Amino acid sequence: MSDLSANQKDQLMSDLKRVLADAEALLVATADDTGEEVTRLRSRVTATLSQAKTGLIEAQAAVVDKAKVAAKATDEYVHDNPWKSIGIAAGVGLLVGAIIGRR
Repeated sequence: MSDLSANQKDQLMSDLKRVLADAEALLVATADDTGEEVTRLRSRVTATLSQAKTGLIEAQAAVVDKAKVAAKATDEYVHDNPWKSIGIAAGVGLLVGAIIGRR
């Protein structure tokens, strides 16, 4: 999952949340259906949904924690090296401007 961009990760999280919501809606819609096989399937799906929700919450928390650590490290670096940070930002800005100017 580390090879995915931030937008791809956000889209994946959104898709997983939508799948979970749809599966829950399906369980609610079939609540009146009876039968041994349907009852077993509903039980299995409910357990799987619970595990998926837990995993999704844990994954989301891990991503947020990593982002906070990265932001804190960046903030500390900029405070420790303000002129170096300004120089890097100016260099990146010039590079991006040159690339855009060629188009």
